[in-house]
Amino acid sequence: MRVFGPDEAAAADLLVDAIYQGGRRGGAGDDPLPRLVGVSTGGGFRYRGRIDRLELVVLTSNKRDPDWPDALDRETGVYTYYGDNKVPGRALHATPRFGNALLQRIFEDANAGEEGRQKVPPVLVFTSAGEWRDVIFLGLAVPGVAGQRPAEDLVAVWRTRDESRFQNYRARFTILRTESVARSWIQSIIAGQSDASLAPPVWTTWVETGRVIPLLAPRTIQHRRRAEQLPSDPVGKEVIAVIHAFFAEDPHGFEQCAAELARMMLPDIASLDLTRRSRDGGRDGIGQMRIGTGASAILVDFALEAKCYATSHAVGVREMSRLISRLRHRQFGILVTTSCVDEQAYKEIKEDEHPILVIAAGDIVRLLKDTGYGTPTAVRSWLERSFPSSL
Repeated sequence: MRVFGPDEAAAADLLVDAIYQGGRRGGAGDDPLPRLVGVSTGGGFRYRGRIDRLELVVLTSNKRDPDWPDALDRETGVYTYYGDNKVPGRALHATPRFGNALLQRIFEDANAGEEGRQKVPPVLVFTSAGEWRDVIFLGLAVPGVAGQRPAEDLVAVWRTRDESRFQNYRARFTILRTESVARSWIQSIIAGQSDASLAPPVWTTWVETGRVIPLLAPRTIQHRRRAEQLPSDPVGKEVIAVIHAFFAEDPHGFEQCAAELARMMLPDIASLDLTRRSRDGGRDGIGQMRIGTGASAILVDFALEAKCYATSHAVGVREMSRLISRLRHRQFGILVTTSCVDEQAYKEIKEDEHPILVIAAGDIVRLLKDTGYGTPTAVRSWLERSFPSSL
């Protein structure tokens, strides 16, 4: 990974996944982005120009807000970013830094044909490197996702805090397939004379035709290691501990929770019936998922198994083999666990191409965050409300 020091920022190209270091004095002046791309200090939304005439937009994330989990899916190039109306008491667009108004503007322009796309500024995406104020460049982005309806690209989602309901935006961008952004293009934008000939070809293609060419980065190792399946942050670990403790006296009760988590990940589940406790032989539920829409849709059968384990207890080869043996022809399996799958068992699933979806502890944390339950307190309230029989 390339690292640029503070003195190099003003002349450096932007390289995907490179680290750009800030100062080491401990103040706001350490921020490298003003020198790097000519924007203001601080804030998740930064831009050059005016809201009605944007020249450049910078999105940043510190990855420390459990209620608003900005995230990049490196395999698909889709970047999910949340707006700046993160507390109740304000209208959706009435934020101090106008972040939500900015999102509304660029997504409207992105869906208004070539004339609209000409108005969309380059969107540069950064995330915290975890040291001082250093940042990592994630890429050059455009509003929207190929194959997704415009109405799904920018959605106002509801949240509750302190018994007050409010809305914030969830925006989906696509990181374009370019490994670098030239310093010369950035300088032309800063100078107020943007030179399109210096832009990456994928940017020009999108502006002229609307075609999105994403930066795809498929995994080289198909199975996930233990650390990749478990939450790495303290809040995520506490969320899983809350779930495990809630069902500690009634492990069978976790089956209902697992079914709800499966629906969160797969909204197109058409039916899901849990087996009776006395008959539970390793398959905790059977269901059908709808593929397609309307009269042309088809239903695919699946089996669900739930394992409410401590994170120190991985689901092993024996448990996975039992689920595999119970899958009928043209069925797939879903395993939901508050722990993880043993690496050898996971490797065998992938190598033998068994159709099993694993929803591990880390996945559970992400699903709950995306649904608005990002803290242990919120998760505990959700459990008590949704599964009272386990109290």
